[in-house]
Amino acid sequence: MPTKHPAAPATLPADVHYHVSAQDLHAHLFAIELRVQAPTAQQQVALPVWIPGSYLVREFAKNLQGLQATQAGEAVAVRQLDKQRWQIDCAAGVPLTLSYQVCAYDNSVRTAWLDAQRGFFNGTSLCLRVIGQEDTPHSLEVAATAATAGWSIATGLTPARVDAQGFGLYRAGNYDELVDCPVEMGSFWSGFFEAGGVRHQFVVAGAAESFDHERLLEDSRKICAAAIAFWQGAPHSRYVFMLNVVNDGYGGLEHRNSTALICNRRDLPRVGDSKTSDGYTTLLGLISHEYFHTWNVKRLRPDAFARYDYDRENYTELLWFFEGFTSYYDDLLLLRAGLIDEARYLKLITKTINQVLQTPGRAVQSVAQSSFDAWVKYYRQDENTANSTVSYYTKGALVALCLDLSLRRDDRSTLDAVMRALWQRCDAGPMSEADVLAVFEQLAGRSFAPELAQWVHGTQDLPLAELLAVHGVRLQAEPPQPAQRLGLRVQENHSVQIKAVLRGGLAERAGFMAGDEWLGIELESGAAWRIAKLEDLAFYAGQASALKALIARDQQLLRLPLTLSEADAPVANIGLAITDNVLARRWLRDEPAITDEVLP
Repeated sequence: MPTKHPAAPATLPADVHYHVSAQDLHAHLFAIELRVQAPTAQQQVALPVWIPGSYLVREFAKNLQGLQATQAGEAVAVRQLDKQRWQIDCAAGVPLTLSYQVCAYDNSVRTAWLDAQRGFFNGTSLCLRVIGQEDTPHSLEVAATAATAGWSIATGLTPARVDAQGFGLYRAGNYDELVDCPVEMGSFWSGFFEAGGVRHQFVVAGAAESFDHERLLEDSRKICAAAIAFWQGAPHSRYVFMLNVVNDGYGGLEHRNSTALICNRRDLPRVGDSKTSDGYTTLLGLISHEYFHTWNVKRLRPDAFARYDYDRENYTELLWFFEGFTSYYDDLLLLRAGLIDEARYLKLITKTINQVLQTPGRAVQSVAQSSFDAWVKYYRQDENTANSTVSYYTKGALVALCLDLSLRRDDRSTLDAVMRALWQRCDAGPMSEADVLAVFEQLAGRSFAPELAQWVHGTQDLPLAELLAVHGVRLQAEPPQPAQRLGLRVQENHSVQIKAVLRGGLAERAGFMAGDEWLGIELESGAAWRIAKLEDLAFYAGQASALKALIARDQQLLRLPLTLSEADAPVANIGLAITDNVLARRWLRDEPAITDEVLP
């Protein structure tokens, strides 16, 4: 009978252990030491090429340098096999130590950053994967140094032996868990709240003195409570929000019990200002979006993501569900949490509808194809993106809207019930499109295969007007804005920079190109005017139906003949209006159908 050895104390490093320190703040260098207690002969290690949740091969190994290895106190050879994989000339079973540095200069949520004010890293950027030992316990030790005096640590990792500032030893059950818990370092603000029995920490780095942290905490608490109530329970016992506040930036990346966020400094709520700005509403929507992902993509996830392959792209056609449906619910939960009213919510839905309708690529690419092509199209946008692709975020959200309204129209179920049934059916794990169809048929009493064939795998426009009308909301055409009328996407800053020319528009017919700078116009009367923004066109051109656009392209000045016609606007501009308060609130507030209900 084999001898049973007592379990190792929780304070000891695991068999795969990483020691991370801020080696040089001004050089942006992290120093990493990786100890493998029982390596295989010729042990291989690799750094991921992508991070789950951000579907682009980012080649994190480009930032790794100085890889060396020792075993039994002697240097051993390291041979690079490809762009992210190395083989160590080591013996089996003898502890192996690797040391290297990572240059951290990407101030985003996806990789790693280090300077004199702040440090941040995802494990996919710093932690070499020990091939063959991914499922063994892992540990991470973040060391305090003289350079980081006064800093603290925030992470979703489980602490094993840490000091009051959070520096020290953390544990993870495997490599997947280790790299799914980013680490924030610095002199950040930190606050706590409880929602649904779960303790939440919110850390904010880079905020101005006017930041109203109490309001952010309370509003975030309401969001988390609404999400936990939606899913009827939380799969996590603690959660960490890590918000990096910058002059100009926006984004988030979900993790199993934390999220990394970035926002504009002016979008934070301000002490003494009770108004809710559009920027703050956008931030709350981002918080809601990433928190909803705790269920929808981190647990309930595409079957192609049952086990991540960190060495290459992981393809799925289901991002329309996992990103699109999350995009539908992020703002809807703000409404249900009482953070926005119906008017503001409909304004947000209107923006999403217009984004899709003003994208000619919706007639070229299905939202399922968009999901599959994320690796080469969505994350690599160029001047033709609007003409050839559709976003699985925005159109996916509208697919969710149409499915929800269809279920409610039939008075059989709701999308809320579908989401919870999928969670149960798939045991909070991998999911296929067949599971989606099965749950819809189970709850609705009929097949939704025709809807998915048309709305998800086809390129037809969605029946938004019809479905919204049934629920007391009218979709109505509105006059196009100047850019929509011309078929352009622009940036306006002392002149008009052309970012994209939309298929079939007036600007395309006139010969505009992405990259052009629109300087001014010449009228048939001989008058010529400088323009700084598109609205100047109507001011100076008046009722003129034809003119010449003065364009700078590759340092050449060109005159492009431009004919103006309202009827030729290539994209729609729509608005929404409530026509029946009772019907609208049943959808928006998820209220039961009570025939004598009267709104105040």
